[in-house]
Amino acid sequence: MRIWKFGDNVDTDQIIPAEYLTTGDAKKLAAHAFAKVRPEIPKEVKEGDVIVAGENFGCI
Repeated sequence: MRIWKFGDNVDTDQIIPAEYLTTGDAKKLAAHAFAKVRPEIPKEVKEGDVIVAGENFGCI
């Protein structure tokens, strides 16, 4: 298990950048998760990993 740590105020555009919201396919979306702020995540994340973040995670 790996823990991916983020700070406060991680908005939805950081989680999935808007240009990748052209599909509802979870696997395709996951391939671009955090692409602009932590580009290594889609390649390195494994099942069972955990995201830990501060306040306002997923804020608009």
